[in-house]
Amino acid sequence: MADKSTFTSDEWTLLLESVMMAGIAVTAAEPSGLWGMLKEGIANSSALLQAKSDAANPLVKALVADFETSEGRTAARDGLQAKLKGTKPQEMKTRCIETLRQARTTVETKAPGDAGAFAAWLYQISQRVAEAAKEGGFMGFGGVAVSDAEKATLSEISVALKVA
Repeated sequence: MADKSTFTSDEWTLLLESVMMAGIAVTAAEPSGLWGMLKEGIANSSALLQAKSDAANPLVKALVADFETSEGRTAARDGLQAKLKGTKPQEMKTRCIETLRQARTTVETKAPGDAGAFAAWLYQISQRVAEAAKEGGFMGFGGVAVSDAEKATLSEISVALKVA
């Protein structure tokens, strides 16, 4: 099974970035104000924490373990900043989805046995972020759990990750 040693440094950084970009893509699809963004950010982080105890896939466990190190967090943060700095939400979403596509391709090439579990995990993160905050309401009232823009983004993510 794959772990950090299976990939080059750049490929591993791409995989770390993809974990964060799975959630950012949904947030960028329909930014939902400060509280919504906070809830969505927490959903992304909680997905990492949950994977720490739930993940059976060694690649997912290795990624989560690397996020627990300052080196792993720094690599992901620096990569995100380089790719997303100065972008508007629509362009940010597009770049995130492209990163997810590249990450899936990298895992398919280097560790084909892990590609399905890895992609499903990234999609699960996106789904959790989409469901974290209601969209279109006012002061917590009304709105929908997942907006049409978020549903469309989840569909794009599904295609990029090759998940059904």
